[in-house]
Amino acid sequence: MTATLSSTKTRAALRTTARASAELLLILLMLAVTLWILGRMWSVVWPLVVGLLLTTLTWPPTRFLRRRGWKPAPAASAVTVLFLLVAMGFVALIAVPVASQSGELTDGVVEGIQKLREWAAGPPLNIGDAQINKAFDTAVSRAQDGLGSMVGVVVTGVSTVVNGLVTAVLALFLMFFFLKDGPRFLPWLAHQLPGRLATDVPTVASRGWDTLGSFVRSQAAVGLLDAVLIGLGLWILGVPLVLPLAVLTFVSAFVPIIGALFAGFVAVLIALVSNGLTDALIVLAIIIVVQQLEGNVFQPMIQSRGLGLHAAVILLAVTLGGNLAGIVGSLLAVPIAALIAVVWSYVREQLREPSDPGTDESAAGADAAVPS
Repeated sequence: MTATLSSTKTRAALRTTARASAELLLILLMLAVTLWILGRMWSVVWPLVVGLLLTTLTWPPTRFLRRRGWKPAPAASAVTVLFLLVAMGFVALIAVPVASQSGELTDGVVEGIQKLREWAAGPPLNIGDAQINKAFDTAVSRAQDGLGSMVGVVVTGVSTVVNGLVTAVLALFLMFFFLKDGPRFLPWLAHQLPGRLATDVPTVASRGWDTLGSFVRSQAAVGLLDAVLIGLGLWILGVPLVLPLAVLTFVSAFVPIIGALFAGFVAVLIALVSNGLTDALIVLAIIIVVQQLEGNVFQPMIQSRGLGLHAAVILLAVTLGGNLAGIVGSLLAVPIAALIAVVWSYVREQLREPSDPGTDESAAGADAAVPS
């Protein structure tokens, strides 16, 4: 006996599917419009983002001074001046030499890729396929573009380019105001919003700020340790371009997983070109050891809680960010994904049924996934 479909249930299922599809399309349209607006306002948004990131680094010393009785304005001024002095020292001692050696670094990477290409074409692999050659040509082009972009990020705000200088000045002023008036922002925001938004928005903003601060500070500390240890190993082996490679390692730390692979690949190629295969293998071993120390020792010590993001989510976020906005998108992809996770976690908490017996345990797990 053959069962027949219920026309009533079929129409109900189609209506539900159509309604869900329409709602999804509206959400995607809203996201597209939001991204378009942000793109049109990028000259303002980018200094704001840089200012927020700098504030996450400089807020701990400001908070320390304020707890010691300093007024908000003097504390923010002192930290801003100190940060400016450190930044000027960075420009004089690191950024300028790195920029001057960026062309040599790119040439070394290209030469290293060509050596790999010649090795793959010879015995025992004997790879001569045109597609493989095309892949190597693409790798050369991407290495040149990627290194140029990475060096540009390293010297952003300190170069002679007018846009970079304007961004740096605006970000510095915004950082000062964030340091001075930041603690008053959430109470002010709560008074401006109606109904439960006065509670929801400040709560999400507070959690997002904690997550962002934890990510930036931990990645900066871990990146500095990686740069010092790997740079020391390169210096002992006599590999050239130690300073640019160390700076590249530090900057790459802000792009989890992919950044470490990229910086390590560049260091091994430079060692292969300049010192030969033996030293290149030693550099590879040093990078592997340092990365293992980072994942199992440094990261747990510096950042007690993770971002609550799976490694696959991080990889996808970095890839999507790079495709949409290049190196800037790769740098911002993970913190943006973490902020989205914070919002989603809060929405889930609010949508749970009060009678759900697992509510308390689930909420505790969600809170544990968000760093403070």
